Amino acid sequence: MSFRDLKLNTPLYNALDDLGFTNPTPIQAEAFNVVASGRDVVGIAQTGTGKTFAYMLPILRELKYSNQANPRVLVLVPTRELVVQVVDEIEKLTKYINTRVLGVYGGVNINTQKQAVAEGLDIIVATPGRLFDLAVSHVLQLKSIQKLVIDEVDVMLDLGFRHQLLNIFDILPEKRQNIMFSATMTEDVDELITGFFKKPERVTIAVSGTPLENISQQRYNVENFYTKVNLLKHLLQNEEEFNKVLIFVAFKKMADTLFDKLDENFKEELCVIHSNKTQNYRLRSIEQFRSGENRILIATDVMARGLDIDNVSHVINFDTPPYPENYMHRIGRTGRAERKGQSLLFSTAAEQDYIKSIENLMQMEIPYVEFPDSVEISKDLLEEERPQIKERNNPIKRKDEDAPGPAFHEKKDKNKKENQGGSYKFKIAAKYKKPKTRGDKNYNKRNKRK
Repeated sequence: MSFRDLKLNTPLYNALDDLGFTNPTPIQAEAFNVVASGRDVVGIAQTGTGKTFAYMLPILRELKYSNQANPRVLVLVPTRELVVQVVDEIEKLTKYINTRVLGVYGGVNINTQKQAVAEGLDIIVATPGRLFDLAVSHVLQLKSIQKLVIDEVDVMLDLGFRHQLLNIFDILPEKRQNIMFSATMTEDVDELITGFFKKPERVTIAVSGTPLENISQQRYNVENFYTKVNLLKHLLQNEEEFNKVLIFVAFKKMADTLFDKLDENFKEELCVIHSNKTQNYRLRSIEQFRSGENRILIATDVMARGLDIDNVSHVINFDTPPYPENYMHRIGRTGRAERKGQSLLFSTAAEQDYIKSIENLMQMEIPYVEFPDSVEISKDLLEEERPQIKERNNPIKRKDEDAPGPAFHEKKDKNKKENQGGSYKFKIAAKYKKPKTRGDKNYNKRNKRK
């Protein structure tokens, strides 16, 4: 199947020709007619399978020229980096179309974005937080939105954007087409679909859609963090083979620690991205890695989700992710566009069960590689890796049975208060046969002589 079979218009064909694309990916071929039909769509596909073009091609084919100020297409993505990337992809497709596209996200001056919105646009790509801020300020009107696209929705919910999404749904016109793409189907995602989508058509590209045959996979058994660092330094010395390396870690803290350790040896070749870094720093790091100025990029799962970076020679999993789908997302960064790529997995003894889950999902085994003799096995441990000391028979520590219990005496009647509703004043009056009004300022005010 080629793009010629999709019945696009000439400007889109010209743009695709300039990009050198002739055949659609599986998700693009499957989703095109479904999205073009105007029905609600739920697409499940791995990162790196061309999801942006899968929803934008049918949308752009139907999008007519208009000079109205309010946008007609809204694309929501979880991170600022993805906003920049999606806007770039749309601009490539609209090279020969008079379409106004704008990306908005937090971390930059909102007044500049307000001014850009006021000039008028057709497509807006945004993170949920900044979009809602613009909508609340009444600068951005969403009453003309015909197509709502939510990309990487599983990441969006993981980042805690559910509340913002619900607020945005409330201010969008009811009559619209909902298009959602996710890499994994979680309970949260399913709940969102059930609540807001009308009989959606599902388009699923199985895990096998990830070109595993283009990716050479290997794994090392490594004892601890510092031994992993030593192995990583050993491998990265080979600059010719490891010419563009993406290193995945689980947490921000670990990313910073690893950066500090590698910085000693690869200072000018190293960059890192995670959510605690400033916007400018993150964008600069990604651009330097893309251009080849830096050959090593350390990233967390969330920050790297959806990012499209070409010619990655190696993906190194510094840890084994507990969810096998995350492993698929990681290794999908290499071996793109018919190119060969390599994936290396570092795993400790505690992570062996995770490897089994990954192998079950892929229906293949990851070849094991012997740990190099020349690499030092470190005895130093991180705080998290040290064994937890459990206290036994501590005479000072009080046992549960020795814990203080309730008082040995019964409370007096007057202290057994129960709130049974009604006015306290009437209860007192019934008990003492006279109204108790002393100290009641309001009572005294009401009965003050005039």
